[in-house]
Amino acid sequence: MRPERLRLDRLATPIGEIDVVTDAEGRLRVLEFHDEPQRLARALRLHHRDQAVETGMAPAAVREGLAAYFTGQLGALKTIPWTIGGTVFQREVWNALVDIPAGETTTYARLAARIGRPNAIRAMGAANGANPIAIVVPCHRVIGADGSLTGYGGGIARKRWLLAHEGVSS
Repeated sequence: MRPERLRLDRLATPIGEIDVVTDAEGRLRVLEFHDEPQRLARALRLHHRDQAVETGMAPAAVREGLAAYFTGQLGALKTIPWTIGGTVFQREVWNALVDIPAGETTTYARLAARIGRPNAIRAMGAANGANPIAIVVPCHRVIGADGSLTGYGGGIARKRWLLAHEGVSS
C-alpha cells in the first residue's frame, strides 16, 4: 500500500498564520500556528510519519470553515471534516474537547470526570497538550482549576484571544 499524501497550506488569521494539513479525502489532520514550526514537525512525526507532505491549497470546507469561525460564526468549526490519530485515551480526550461549546470553558478535572477517568488529571493535561488540531479540537477551552489561563501551544495571548472571540470573559 502506498503512503497517503498530505497537503500543507498556510492560512492568515487574526492571531497569526496557521499551517493546516489535510488528507486526500479533504479531512483536516493537523492545525498548528506557523510560528511554532516544532509543533507542526512533531505532529507530523508522531501521527503521519510515513506520509508525504506537499504544499497545496486546503479544501474549501477547511478554508471556509476556519474563515467563518474567525469572522464570528463560531459553529463553523463543527462543519470542518477532520480525523485524528493518537492513543485511545488521547482520542477520548480530544473527542470530549469537541463537546465543549464555544463560549464555555472547563477544567482538566471536570474533563477527566466527564470521560470517566477522574484520577487522570495529569494525563488529561498531557493529551490536551498533544492535540494536533488546535482550534478545531478546542483545547483552548480548558482552563486551570482556579479559572486561570493555563498552557496553550499557541501561547497564552492566543488562548485569551480565542476565548474572548468566543465570548468568554477573563
